[in-house]
Amino acid sequence: MVRKLTMTSAFLRRTLHSPILNLDAIRRQFPLLNQQIEGHPLVYLDSAATAQKPQAVLDRMEKFYTEENANVHRGMHVLAERATVAYEGAREVVRTFINAAHPEEIIFTKSCTESINLVAKSWGRNNLHKDDVVLLSILEHHSNIVPWLQLKEEIGIKVKWVDIDDRGQFRLDHFIDIMDDGGVCLVAITAQSNVLGTRPPLKDIITKAHEHGAVVLVDAAQSISHGATDVRALDCDFLAFSGHKLYGPDGVGVLYGKRELLQAMPPFLGGGMMIKEVRSDAFTSADLPQKFEAGTPPISEAVGLGAAIEWLGQFSWKDIEAHEQALIAAAIIELRKVNGLQILGHPVGAQNFAPVHSGCIGFTIDGIHPHDLTDILGKKGICLRAGHHCTQPLHRALGITASTRLSVGIYNTLEEIRSVPAAITAAQSTLRSAFPLR
Repeated sequence: MVRKLTMTSAFLRRTLHSPILNLDAIRRQFPLLNQQIEGHPLVYLDSAATAQKPQAVLDRMEKFYTEENANVHRGMHVLAERATVAYEGAREVVRTFINAAHPEEIIFTKSCTESINLVAKSWGRNNLHKDDVVLLSILEHHSNIVPWLQLKEEIGIKVKWVDIDDRGQFRLDHFIDIMDDGGVCLVAITAQSNVLGTRPPLKDIITKAHEHGAVVLVDAAQSISHGATDVRALDCDFLAFSGHKLYGPDGVGVLYGKRELLQAMPPFLGGGMMIKEVRSDAFTSADLPQKFEAGTPPISEAVGLGAAIEWLGQFSWKDIEAHEQALIAAAIIELRKVNGLQILGHPVGAQNFAPVHSGCIGFTIDGIHPHDLTDILGKKGICLRAGHHCTQPLHRALGITASTRLSVGIYNTLEEIRSVPAAITAAQSTLRSAFPLR
């Protein structure tokens, strides 16, 4: 029996049938979307893994390589000056984008993963001691788990976990209980689950953590492209994200850190560019941000990220959020029509839509493995993601080993969302014919 989702939300009624963004114009700016897969139009619903790139980003990176390419800083020739201006200009774009107080609080890395590892290996090793507690949520990506487990092995810190409720929501009551028990030195928390699309209450978490003297790291990899990020309003101590999920290039990430924290941290990597002076028996680190940007940095990638942020800036966050929330709402309604499909974070019997998902939703289907499903759908041009999504602790907590994820970006349409259920139903029929005992 298929349950109908009761649309009690005025927001949902308003947005499902009203154009918010000029999607035709937006989609024309993404060359990759204009193709077919084995005769089927491409339906790209995997932006949580990586977002596609607008032509403005591709053009800016081509301009860098054809007119400005050189290594940054210290070079005195004209190309080095152009490259340095472009690179440091991208840093200022990022600073403004997340409302950091100072450009030197923006560190370019190769990925969000490297940014988190930088905090763990530099701040963590310098400030954490045996039996100090690092507090994580069960929602975390492996990138925000493994570095802390490594410190557990190396220096004997404790890692504790905050639970979620049956709707996949961060349990603030459990968090408060753990904080009140004492011993927490660092809270490392995702801004948005990459499986459930749920968002922990960051401001409440940060305020409570600071009351107990704990430092807070926010993993914003999934949230960064779906809503405004203001590090000063949040008052987080560190924040990390990747360029490729923000319509920018691969190979570049950002670490924001409060200046006083970064200044007190030792370098993460050693080599060129991160030094002020090297002698035969010692060295002196460069000032921020170069202290944490050893070697040749991701110059063209940073420039491309700056272009992506500037491109995104032509749209209002209000319109982006409304459009994407309408897509997620439609996906919930449409997927509930599929027999045997369970949306993660929507308990069986739940009727009312609540706008608590952002960017993505995860689901399972009785008797069908996500890998089989997405393989069949992929041959029809529909790109979804399958697996544990680098969140094995979360999947164990949900009692499953794998799930299918549908994720959206600014370029997706309601028509694309509505094409998915029929394709899933056809895949169910194909799989059950091939494996009748499953």
